[in-house]
Amino acid sequence: MGEIVFIGLGLYDEMGVSLRGLEEVKTAEATFIELYTSFMTNFSIKRFEEISGKRLQIVSRRELEEENGEVVLKAAEKGKAILLVPGDPLIATTHVSLRIRAEKLGIKTHIVNGASILSAVIGLSGLHNYKFGKSVTIPFPDETSAETPYNVIEQNRNLGLHTLCLLDIKAEEKRYMHICESLESLLNIEEKRKNGVVTMNTLVVGVARAGSTNPTVKADFVKNLLDFDFGEPPCSIIFPGKLHFMEVEALIVFAGAPETLRKDVE
Repeated sequence: MGEIVFIGLGLYDEMGVSLRGLEEVKTAEATFIELYTSFMTNFSIKRFEEISGKRLQIVSRRELEEENGEVVLKAAEKGKAILLVPGDPLIATTHVSLRIRAEKLGIKTHIVNGASILSAVIGLSGLHNYKFGKSVTIPFPDETSAETPYNVIEQNRNLGLHTLCLLDIKAEEKRYMHICESLESLLNIEEKRKNGVVTMNTLVVGVARAGSTNPTVKADFVKNLLDFDFGEPPCSIIFPGKLHFMEVEALIVFAGAPETLRKDVE
Protein backbone atom coordinates (compact mmCIF):
# COMPACT_ATOMS: atom_id res chain seq x y z
CA MET A 1 0.00 0.00 0.00
CA GLY A 2 1.07 3.57 -0.70
CA GLU A 3 -0.12 6.73 0.98
CA ILE A 4 -2.31 9.81 0.60
CA VAL A 5 -0.93 13.22 1.50
CA PHE A 6 -3.52 15.93 2.10
CA ILE A 7 -1.97 19.32 1.27
CA GLY A 8 -3.42 22.76 1.93
CA LEU A 9 -2.99 25.26 -0.89
CA GLY A 10 -3.61 28.41 1.14
CA LEU A 11 -6.12 31.06 0.19
CA TYR A 12 -5.20 33.11 -2.87
CA ASP A 13 -2.87 31.69 -5.53
CA GLU A 14 -0.40 28.89 -6.25
CA MET A 15 2.26 30.62 -4.12
CA GLY A 16 0.25 29.87 -0.97
CA VAL A 17 1.39 26.24 -0.73
CA SER A 18 4.14 25.60 1.82
CA LEU A 19 7.64 24.50 0.83
CA ARG A 20 6.97 21.17 2.54
CA GLY A 21 3.78 20.77 0.53
CA LEU A 22 5.56 21.53 -2.72
CA GLU A 23 8.29 19.00 -1.98
CA GLU A 24 5.65 16.34 -1.27
CA VAL A 25 4.03 17.03 -4.66
CA LYS A 26 7.34 16.69 -6.46
CA THR A 27 7.80 13.13 -5.15
CA ALA A 28 4.25 11.89 -5.83
CA GLU A 29 3.11 9.31 -8.36
CA ALA A 30 -0.34 10.91 -8.72
CA THR A 31 -1.50 14.43 -7.87
CA PHE A 32 -5.17 15.36 -7.53
CA ILE A 33 -6.74 18.74 -6.84
CA GLU A 34 -10.25 19.73 -5.82
CA LEU A 35 -11.47 23.28 -6.32
CA TYR A 36 -15.09 23.02 -5.20
CA THR A 37 -14.86 23.53 -1.41
CA SER A 38 -13.50 27.05 -1.77
CA PHE A 39 -12.60 29.69 -4.34
CA MET A 40 -8.98 30.79 -4.79
CA THR A 41 -9.12 34.12 -6.56
CA ASN A 42 -5.84 33.95 -8.47
CA PHE A 43 -4.95 30.24 -8.55
CA SER A 44 -3.62 28.87 -11.82
CA ILE A 45 -3.34 25.14 -12.46
CA LYS A 46 -0.92 25.81 -15.29
CA ARG A 47 1.41 27.85 -13.08
CA PHE A 48 1.26 25.24 -10.31
CA GLU A 49 2.14 22.49 -12.77
CA GLU A 50 5.12 24.53 -13.96
CA ILE A 51 6.32 25.09 -10.38
CA SER A 52 5.86 21.49 -9.26
CA GLY A 53 6.68 19.66 -12.47
CA LYS A 54 3.58 17.51 -11.99
CA ARG A 55 0.34 17.22 -13.93
CA LEU A 56 -2.73 17.89 -11.80
CA GLN A 57 -5.90 15.84 -12.14
CA ILE A 58 -9.03 17.74 -11.08
CA VAL A 59 -11.47 15.71 -8.96
CA SER A 60 -15.10 16.75 -8.63
CA ARG A 61 -17.46 16.75 -5.66
CA ARG A 62 -19.14 13.69 -7.17
CA GLU A 63 -15.86 11.76 -7.33
CA LEU A 64 -14.89 12.58 -3.74
CA GLU A 65 -18.30 12.37 -2.08
CA GLU A 66 -20.68 10.18 -4.09
CA GLU A 67 -17.92 7.85 -5.30
CA ASN A 68 -16.09 7.93 -1.92
CA GLY A 69 -12.82 9.13 -3.42
CA GLU A 70 -12.21 5.84 -5.24
CA VAL A 71 -10.04 7.50 -7.87
CA VAL A 72 -7.67 8.78 -5.17
CA LEU A 73 -7.72 5.54 -3.16
CA LYS A 74 -6.88 3.43 -6.22
CA ALA A 75 -3.92 5.68 -7.02
CA ALA A 76 -2.74 5.41 -3.40
CA GLU A 77 -2.78 1.61 -3.60
CA LYS A 78 0.02 1.85 -6.17
CA GLY A 79 2.14 4.59 -4.62
CA LYS A 80 2.09 8.10 -3.23
CA ALA A 81 -1.03 10.12 -4.05
CA ILE A 82 -1.53 13.81 -3.28
CA LEU A 83 -4.83 15.59 -2.72
CA LEU A 84 -4.45 19.37 -3.01
CA VAL A 85 -7.17 21.34 -1.23
CA PRO A 86 -7.87 25.10 -1.00
CA GLY A 87 -7.15 26.51 2.46
CA ASP A 88 -6.38 23.92 5.13
CA PRO A 89 -6.91 20.38 3.80
CA LEU A 90 -9.14 18.89 6.50
CA ILE A 91 -11.50 21.75 7.30
CA ALA A 92 -13.96 20.19 4.82
CA THR A 93 -15.63 17.07 6.25
CA THR A 94 -15.46 15.52 2.77
CA HIS A 95 -11.74 15.05 3.19
CA VAL A 96 -11.99 13.74 6.74
CA SER A 97 -14.24 10.97 5.41
CA LEU A 98 -11.68 10.13 2.72
CA ARG A 99 -8.88 9.97 5.27
CA ILE A 100 -10.89 7.64 7.52
CA ARG A 101 -11.62 5.36 4.57
CA ALA A 102 -7.96 5.28 3.55
CA GLU A 103 -6.76 4.38 7.04
CA LYS A 104 -9.32 1.57 7.30
CA LEU A 105 -7.99 0.19 4.01
CA GLY A 106 -4.44 0.23 5.35
CA ILE A 107 -3.37 3.25 3.29
CA LYS A 108 -1.16 5.60 5.24
CA THR A 109 -2.17 9.25 5.39
CA HIS A 110 -0.55 12.45 6.53
CA ILE A 111 -1.30 16.14 6.38
CA VAL A 112 0.53 19.27 5.27
CA ASN A 113 -1.46 22.14 6.68
CA GLY A 114 -2.16 25.38 4.85
CA ALA A 115 -3.48 28.83 5.71
CA SER A 116 -7.13 28.61 6.75
CA ILE A 117 -9.96 31.03 6.03
CA LEU A 118 -10.95 30.62 9.68
CA SER A 119 -7.77 32.18 11.05
CA ALA A 120 -7.30 34.61 8.16
CA VAL A 121 -10.70 36.30 8.54
CA ILE A 122 -10.36 36.56 12.31
CA GLY A 123 -6.86 38.01 11.98
CA LEU A 124 -7.93 40.62 9.44
CA SER A 125 -10.77 41.80 11.69
CA GLY A 126 -8.58 42.31 14.75
CA LEU A 127 -11.08 40.50 16.97
CA HIS A 128 -9.77 38.13 19.65
CA ASN A 129 -9.81 34.56 18.36
CA TYR A 130 -10.60 33.03 21.77
CA LYS A 131 -13.91 34.96 21.88
CA PHE A 132 -15.41 33.18 18.87
CA GLY A 133 -18.17 30.64 19.28
CA LYS A 134 -19.44 28.11 16.77
CA SER A 135 -18.92 29.08 13.13
CA VAL A 136 -21.55 28.49 10.44
CA THR A 137 -22.07 28.64 6.68
CA ILE A 138 -24.83 30.85 5.29
CA PRO A 139 -26.40 28.88 2.41
CA PHE A 140 -28.06 30.24 -0.67
CA PRO A 141 -31.75 31.01 0.07
CA ASP A 142 -32.92 27.92 -1.81
CA GLU A 143 -31.18 25.63 0.70
CA THR A 144 -33.29 23.88 3.37
CA SER A 145 -31.00 24.84 6.28
CA ALA A 146 -31.41 28.58 5.72
CA GLU A 147 -32.37 29.36 9.34
CA THR A 148 -29.42 27.58 10.94
CA PRO A 149 -27.07 30.62 10.73
CA TYR A 150 -29.65 32.79 12.47
CA ASN A 151 -29.88 30.27 15.30
CA VAL A 152 -26.10 30.00 15.66
CA ILE A 153 -25.65 33.79 15.74
CA GLU A 154 -28.32 34.02 18.44
CA GLN A 155 -26.77 31.24 20.55
CA ASN A 156 -23.29 32.76 20.35
CA ARG A 157 -24.54 36.27 21.11
CA ASN A 158 -26.34 35.04 24.23
CA LEU A 159 -22.93 33.86 25.43
CA GLY A 160 -21.23 37.12 24.43
CA LEU A 161 -19.30 35.35 21.65
CA HIS A 162 -18.50 36.38 18.08
CA THR A 163 -19.85 34.37 15.12
CA LEU A 164 -17.89 33.72 11.95
CA CYS A 165 -20.17 33.08 8.97
CA LEU A 166 -18.71 31.60 5.81
CA LEU A 167 -20.75 32.38 2.70
CA ASP A 168 -21.96 29.62 0.40
CA ILE A 169 -19.94 28.61 -2.66
CA LYS A 170 -21.08 26.50 -5.60
CA ALA A 171 -17.79 26.50 -7.47
CA GLU A 172 -18.90 24.04 -10.13
CA GLU A 173 -21.84 26.36 -10.93
CA LYS A 174 -19.68 29.49 -10.57
CA ARG A 175 -22.03 30.80 -7.87
CA TYR A 176 -20.51 32.71 -4.97
CA MET A 177 -22.66 34.34 -2.32
CA HIS A 178 -22.00 38.04 -1.74
CA ILE A 179 -22.24 39.82 1.59
CA CYS A 180 -25.36 41.81 0.68
CA GLU A 181 -27.15 38.55 -0.26
CA SER A 182 -26.30 36.94 3.06
CA LEU A 183 -27.48 39.96 5.03
CA GLU A 184 -30.74 40.14 3.09
CA SER A 185 -31.31 36.44 3.75
CA LEU A 186 -30.81 36.93 7.49
CA LEU A 187 -33.05 40.00 7.52
CA ASN A 188 -35.81 37.94 5.91
CA ILE A 189 -35.48 35.38 8.71
CA GLU A 190 -35.49 38.20 11.28
CA GLU A 191 -38.75 39.51 9.84
CA LYS A 192 -40.32 36.14 10.55
CA ARG A 193 -38.63 35.32 13.88
CA LYS A 194 -38.48 38.84 15.37
CA ASN A 195 -35.84 37.98 17.99
CA GLY A 196 -33.70 41.05 17.29
CA VAL A 197 -30.72 38.93 16.25
CA VAL A 198 -30.02 40.55 12.86
CA THR A 199 -31.54 43.99 12.37
CA MET A 200 -30.61 47.06 10.36
CA ASN A 201 -28.71 48.30 13.43
CA THR A 202 -26.70 45.13 14.02
CA LEU A 203 -22.92 45.50 13.83
CA VAL A 204 -21.29 43.31 11.17
CA VAL A 205 -17.75 42.86 9.87
CA GLY A 206 -17.53 41.96 6.19
CA VAL A 207 -14.37 40.43 4.70
CA ALA A 208 -13.73 39.69 1.03
CA ARG A 209 -10.74 37.86 -0.49
CA ALA A 210 -9.02 37.03 2.81
CA GLY A 211 -5.48 35.85 2.17
CA SER A 212 -5.13 37.83 -1.06
CA THR A 213 -2.97 40.88 -1.71
CA ASN A 214 -6.05 43.14 -1.71
CA PRO A 215 -8.60 42.01 0.89
CA THR A 216 -11.53 44.27 1.78
CA VAL A 217 -12.45 44.54 5.46
CA LYS A 218 -15.36 46.76 6.54
CA ALA A 219 -17.20 46.98 9.87
CA ASP A 220 -20.50 48.84 10.08
CA PHE A 221 -24.19 48.41 10.79
CA VAL A 222 -26.21 46.18 8.49
CA LYS A 223 -28.10 49.13 7.00
CA ASN A 224 -24.81 50.64 5.80
CA LEU A 225 -23.36 47.42 4.38
CA LEU A 226 -26.28 46.37 2.19
CA ASP A 227 -25.00 48.65 -0.59
CA PHE A 228 -21.28 48.54 0.24
CA ASP A 229 -19.06 47.28 -2.60
CA PHE A 230 -16.80 44.54 -1.24
CA GLY A 231 -15.58 43.56 -4.71
CA GLU A 232 -15.00 40.01 -5.84
CA PRO A 233 -15.60 36.89 -3.67
CA PRO A 234 -14.96 34.79 -1.67
CA CYS A 235 -16.63 36.57 1.25
CA SER A 236 -17.22 36.02 4.95
CA ILE A 237 -18.96 37.98 7.68
CA ILE A 238 -18.55 38.24 11.44
CA PHE A 239 -21.28 39.11 13.92
CA PRO A 240 -19.44 40.44 16.99
CA GLY A 241 -20.57 39.57 20.49
CA LYS A 242 -19.26 41.47 23.52
CA LEU A 243 -16.38 43.71 22.50
CA HIS A 244 -13.20 44.40 24.44
CA PHE A 245 -11.86 47.95 24.12
CA MET A 246 -8.90 46.67 22.08
CA GLU A 247 -11.25 44.89 19.68
CA VAL A 248 -13.22 48.11 19.20
CA GLU A 249 -10.03 49.99 18.45
CA ALA A 250 -9.00 47.31 15.95
CA LEU A 251 -12.37 47.47 14.16
CA ILE A 252 -12.10 51.26 13.90
CA VAL A 253 -8.49 51.24 12.67
CA PHE A 254 -8.52 48.12 10.48
CA ALA A 255 -12.12 48.06 9.27
CA GLY A 256 -13.36 51.66 9.37
CA ALA A 257 -15.97 50.93 12.06
CA PRO A 258 -18.06 53.84 13.41
CA GLU A 259 -16.37 55.83 16.20
CA THR A 260 -19.57 55.44 18.24
CA LEU A 261 -18.56 51.86 19.04
CA ARG A 262 -16.25 53.17 21.74
CA LYS A 263 -19.19 53.78 24.05
CA ASP A 264 -20.16 50.07 23.97
CA VAL A 265 -16.89 48.53 25.18
CA GLU A 266 -16.48 46.24 28.18
